[in-house]
Amino acid sequence: MKVLLINGSPHLNGNTSIALNEMAKIFDEEKVNYEILNIGSMDIRSCIDCQNCSKTGKCVFDDIVNVASEKFEEADGLVVGSPVYYAQPNANVIAFMQRLFHSSHFDKTMKVGCSVVAARRGGTTTSFDQLNKFFEISGMPIASGQYWNGIHGTKPGDAREDLEGLQMMRTLARNMVFLMKSIQLGKEKYGLPEKEKHLHTDFIRK
Repeated sequence: MKVLLINGSPHLNGNTSIALNEMAKIFDEEKVNYEILNIGSMDIRSCIDCQNCSKTGKCVFDDIVNVASEKFEEADGLVVGSPVYYAQPNANVIAFMQRLFHSSHFDKTMKVGCSVVAARRGGTTTSFDQLNKFFEISGMPIASGQYWNGIHGTKPGDAREDLEGLQMMRTLARNMVFLMKSIQLGKEKYGLPEKEKHLHTDFIRK
């Protein structure tokens, strides 16, 4: 088992990092391999819908997105962590996720996804919902925990005082590991679900 964790905060030791590292403790206990990619301070362009990836299998902007794509393909699960800025995820995270999911053409079916967010006070659930949509459109089961996956703190490091938030991260990680293991057993016994040819419409006509 392997999990790729994305830290979308520009603060390497900030509250988003605290949340992800709390999950990593459980991955260590469960003997699950993991890697954390810190993308929050990188200059990440947004998708320009050039369709180059449909020909080459990778994004035309050869940066961390293409690196992450290879790691994502090998992983059984993906965790995306973001600080909340103005009731939404960090813009870097959104640009990264849009390009990652649009340009990577490998089958993501039954890879497990989850998102975690860090905020001073509000905007956690809207950010959480926005990030989860990337998993939902890709056939990826979403790991759940004991609450919506948010942690709170104003200054970097404050999240260490959010005991419930830390517990939420540990619960989420345990549930994610269980789900990945269960899916692996299911694939071995039953295989992946049958897929129909994808129909693309504009709601009115083909």
